Amino acid sequence: MKLFIDSANIEEIKKANTLGVLDGVTTNPSLLSKEKQEPVAQLKKICKEVDGPVSAEVIALGSDEIVGEAKKLSKLSSNIVIKIPSTVEGLKATKKLSSLNIKTNLTLCFSASQALLVAKVGATYVSPFVGRLDDISFEGMDLIRDIKLIYERYEIKTQIIVASIRHPLHFLDAARIGADVATVPFAVIEKLMQHPLTDIGIKRFLEDWNNLKGK
Repeated sequence: MKLFIDSANIEEIKKANTLGVLDGVTTNPSLLSKEKQEPVAQLKKICKEVDGPVSAEVIALGSDEIVGEAKKLSKLSSNIVIKIPSTVEGLKATKKLSSLNIKTNLTLCFSASQALLVAKVGATYVSPFVGRLDDISFEGMDLIRDIKLIYERYEIKTQIIVASIRHPLHFLDAARIGADVATVPFAVIEKLMQHPLTDIGIKRFLEDWNNLKGK
């Protein structure tokens, strides 16, 4: 399973990249607005920092406007992926962009039917939001299981990005199910290698070693 960071913060992206496990980046208008920088300039910085896919989301809602904005964004870098809402207009735009070989990430997906339709028009990625489903008392990971089952049954090539990850268990469940990608906030990435027994073990080893040296 690939690991993307869900962030538009350059420092977070750099820190995650130094771990040697980062495969890409996902951004959205909310994340970019937090940085208080000109969005296009920020996206260019991110694309220079990582070699993998960088999702940049359109703000247009009509299909023609989405296509026009996507064409401009795709020129920023060869690793830009156009992030599009999972709507009827988004579906139409994705069909056009697929014919132009522009990579797409259909976001704000909350049902398996949405995931199936965006795959049929050639979406490169689909991003089901598990955390937001959990927030309204639905099991977010059940959606990932359904999409994975359907995609495998029909040999669909669209890759599943598990999004809206809130904690390490979401990440682990995504891997168990066989998702292609998990996009994870930096705060959660930091937790993935943390375990209290690891810390206890290191402390004990060092104490024993220092006791030996003292003899």
